[in-house]
Amino acid sequence: MSAATSKPSIDRRRRWPIVLTILVVAGVLAWGGHRLATGTAAQQQAGRFGGFRGHAGPGGPGGGPATPVGAANATAGDIHVVINGLGTVLPLRTVTVSAQVAGQLQTVDFKEGQHVDKGAVLAQIDPRSYQAALAQAQGNLARDQAQLANARVDLARYQTLFKQDSIAKQQLDTQAALVRQLEGAVQADQGSVAVAQVNFGYTRILAPDAGRVGLRQVDPGNNIGNGSAIASITQMQPMDVLFTIPEDSLPALREKLRAGTALPVVAYDRSGKTQLATGTLASLDNQIDTSTGTIKVKARFANADEALFPNQFVNVRLMLDTLADATVIPASAIQRGSDGLFVYVIGADDTVAVRTVTAGVTEGDRVQILTGLKPGERVVTDGTDRLRDGSRVSVPTLKGGGAASSLIDTLPSPASDAGGWKGRGQGSHRGGWSSGRRGHGSTASSGSGDGG
Repeated sequence: MSAATSKPSIDRRRRWPIVLTILVVAGVLAWGGHRLATGTAAQQQAGRFGGFRGHAGPGGPGGGPATPVGAANATAGDIHVVINGLGTVLPLRTVTVSAQVAGQLQTVDFKEGQHVDKGAVLAQIDPRSYQAALAQAQGNLARDQAQLANARVDLARYQTLFKQDSIAKQQLDTQAALVRQLEGAVQADQGSVAVAQVNFGYTRILAPDAGRVGLRQVDPGNNIGNGSAIASITQMQPMDVLFTIPEDSLPALREKLRAGTALPVVAYDRSGKTQLATGTLASLDNQIDTSTGTIKVKARFANADEALFPNQFVNVRLMLDTLADATVIPASAIQRGSDGLFVYVIGADDTVAVRTVTAGVTEGDRVQILTGLKPGERVVTDGTDRLRDGSRVSVPTLKGGGAASSLIDTLPSPASDAGGWKGRGQGSHRGGWSSGRRGHGSTASSGSGDGG
């Protein structure tokens, strides 16, 4: 009996730790579920009244500190319609100076890279053989001229004698034919002298035009032939730049040219930061390139300081028009949403309102606003990532008392156009609102809407 009674007692003692463990685990699970449910409800409550993206944050409509932002006023001012392009500098004339007679090159009278004037002596070919040929031609001419003079005197005598019936008509005719023969010989001798003089002059190689001389192609002492290159001369002033513009810009451009308007063109270096020269539009090509949808355009620059160099790559800005009294804001104020372009307008109570706008021409970091904004209204230019409609904002001020934002009123370089917005317009402006149909090579900073 004692053995049977002790066995159930031992089993109860073994089950007790297992039951205790199960209770502890159940309690922990219940506590965790309660905390999870409480946290989710709190987050939902905070998201209903909080800031951006469902979290309580500064500047939310429900209260809290104002969000610091940068701001600028919409202003009324002039904005330029600019077409950007990539161009190549082309000289008006490049001449390869070559020998026109054969002989030994005696001297080279220029320095490589030197600027020469038209008619300057560049090289000298041994002239002795050509000088001797000239003297021989001049001697033949003198001999035949003397014979012609004697024949003419004889002809005059024969004419007198024929009138006196002293000689036969045949003798007179023979003398007249001799005179005409010698006259032909004299003309041939004069041609020979002229050829000899030209060849003798060709022994001095002259610059056909003013410009910069390139590298020497042949050294003195070499025997050269007719057509042997000596050097090249490139005209440096004025200088042309060849670039392309989108075909969509052609109608407005032709209208300006027909009106006789001189369109300014500015050339910048490869980086687009340094201005090299200012010129005017010179001419258009006679057809559009169907593979790129562009047309070639040529601008002319005085190049007085020779900042433009032949075959140099440049960025080109063609100012097509100037829009007066346009509503202008910084490009950084423009935001893109599902309904299109919009801005955050700061009200009198320092709260922002979402305003849909239509953008027009872009010039550097300035954008024309066609609809949706008036001059004098303040827009947010920095700190928009934490804003929503109705958010409270604060605009820090600089030491001078002005708002921490500014507009640039000068014509910017192409480098300042990078990283902007795109829209429907002429070309694919690097930093504008437009994108051309094919967008090869050059761009126009105008247009609005959806771009290509």
